[in-house]
Amino acid sequence: MGLSAPGRLPGRRTAVVLIGGTIGTAARASLEAAYPAQPGSWPWATFLINLSGAFVLGVLLETLSRRGPDTGLRHYLRLGLGTGVLGGYTTYSTFTVESVRLVGNGALLAGLGYALGSVLLGLIATLAGMLLAGRLVPRARA
Repeated sequence: MGLSAPGRLPGRRTAVVLIGGTIGTAARASLEAAYPAQPGSWPWATFLINLSGAFVLGVLLETLSRRGPDTGLRHYLRLGLGTGVLGGYTTYSTFTVESVRLVGNGALLAGLGYALGSVLLGLIATLAGMLLAGRLVPRARA
């Protein structure tokens, strides 16, 4: 976890998160570049990125938890895909900046709706992902 001594390379866990985060961030940046938010309008790319990331995170975490304890390969999948890829893919810092910009540009209701909608729908998307995985993935036998 991090640098264990001055000059030492990061451990495997850190490397897995770093590689996953690089992949997730590149995917998000590509989508946001392809579909940039227009000033004063709903930032659809970030909105859909965050909702889809929340859904996939729900599926991932529920699937991993049903398959057994957070050890070995499951631990590295959670770190690499959950913390890394999906952590880099979703972007709550950009969502916050976009909310403030909407409000600052006079779109108070849109800004508040975007902020509240992103959080509430993100929670619903996560729960939906968990429910889907719960229906499709059997629990591992003890």
